Amino acid sequence: MPHDESPPVLHADGLTKRYGRRYALSGVMLTVPHGRIVGLVGPNGAGKSTLLQVACGLIEPTSGTLRVLGSRPAAKLARVGFVAQDTPVYAGLSVAEHLRLGAKLNPTWDAALARRRIAQVGLDPAQKAGRMSGGQRAQLALTIAAAKRPELLILDEPAAALDPLARQGFLRNLMEFVAELGASAVLSSHLLGDIEQVCDHVIVLSGGRVQVAGDVGPLRAAHGKNLEDLVLDHLGRAER
Repeated sequence: MPHDESPPVLHADGLTKRYGRRYALSGVMLTVPHGRIVGLVGPNGAGKSTLLQVACGLIEPTSGTLRVLGSRPAAKLARVGFVAQDTPVYAGLSVAEHLRLGAKLNPTWDAALARRRIAQVGLDPAQKAGRMSGGQRAQLALTIAAAKRPELLILDEPAAALDPLARQGFLRNLMEFVAELGASAVLSSHLLGDIEQVCDHVIVLSGGRVQVAGDVGPLRAAHGKNLEDLVLDHLGRAER
């Protein structure tokens, strides 16, 4: 994937988020270059969802800063597509109604892309979201996020509840969207096989801190391990 001189997708400097006495993120220092598909991995409670919610402007940090595409998150909302863990869609709305709503809410909406992708994954425009399978809802949520033509797609455990076949279809479409849009993507997942399949950059979080981050190829070469062993090794060190 070509990399250019665009500002980093994410740049965190001392990023901290505290809830009472509990630190969800603690002094995170991080730079994610443009043009990557980033895998964000770590155990439950590591701070993955918190980091992504700060990046989407949903919550404010307690201290430190996070820049998204070179600016504060709130300034880039129109250029970021977000798919949350429960792949939120409106149960009472049809596929076509979701697309019409997306067109109303997003000035950069690409109606042709949305219609083409809905047809490619076999969704019925008249079907209500509440009557679709988990895989179909995930595909609809991904299509809506991508039809904004964002510079960055952020996905928080989007395929966690899907069966293996539906998950493979979702990941394949994610890679196609990233290539078509020339976008970057950050994918949070606890499934290391998914990360190894689609990501070329990895961030390992544990205890609200970054344990390791970098492009997958150089990390493998430096540590002499496959991605799964590398991640598990760093998580094991963090727990000691």
